[in-house]
Amino acid sequence: MTTARILLGIQRCYPGKGRLKAVRQEKRPTKDELAAAYNRAIPDVIAHGLRVLFCGINPGLYSGATGLHFARPGNRFWPALYAGGFTPRLLHPSEEMELPALGLGITNLVARTTARADELTPEELREGGRLLRKKVAEYRPAWLAVVGITAYRAAFGRPKAAVGRQDERMGETNIWVLPNPSGLNAHWTPTTLAAEFRRLRLATDISGIRDSSDNIGTER
Repeated sequence: MTTARILLGIQRCYPGKGRLKAVRQEKRPTKDELAAAYNRAIPDVIAHGLRVLFCGINPGLYSGATGLHFARPGNRFWPALYAGGFTPRLLHPSEEMELPALGLGITNLVARTTARADELTPEELREGGRLLRKKVAEYRPAWLAVVGITAYRAAFGRPKAAVGRQDERMGETNIWVLPNPSGLNAHWTPTTLAAEFRRLRLATDISGIRDSSDNIGTER
């Protein structure tokens, strides 16, 4: 099935004008609950030996209030994950703990919750990159997929990095950079975002040969 047809199916299940709306009814966080979520951290969804560990920039207030990754309505991570072929159906954020059984996980560069990613300092992003290296060394996923090119450049000192597979590795872990799936990222449409997720999925399906060249220094 083509990506366009998959996306059409999602839009039929989640009707709306230009946005995907969850069918299930749920209580949205109040303004006070969102405000209280500042600087909160949410647990990783992680296990040893995953096929892909997705790494967001940091949790937004909606995620901080709900305790779920990529939870804000309008964030396109979960639809892109499905349209890219990683999940057999469109998962709701509340179903994130089903990911490890599929060989997938989620973490963040910076743990603390903010309203916007640009509230993070360059120092926080660099420290987040250092901690992410340690996490990758411990859990050893086959692939690390950083969701956000600007954050990747800042965290790892790669100002010319582009979306897609990176030349560097962390130990034996391959690195891929994905676009930010936020609905505010107008540079990427749902179709092009899904296509990039699919490129990563195809790479993970055929990858099996690892070497130790061109590693990003991994702390062990």
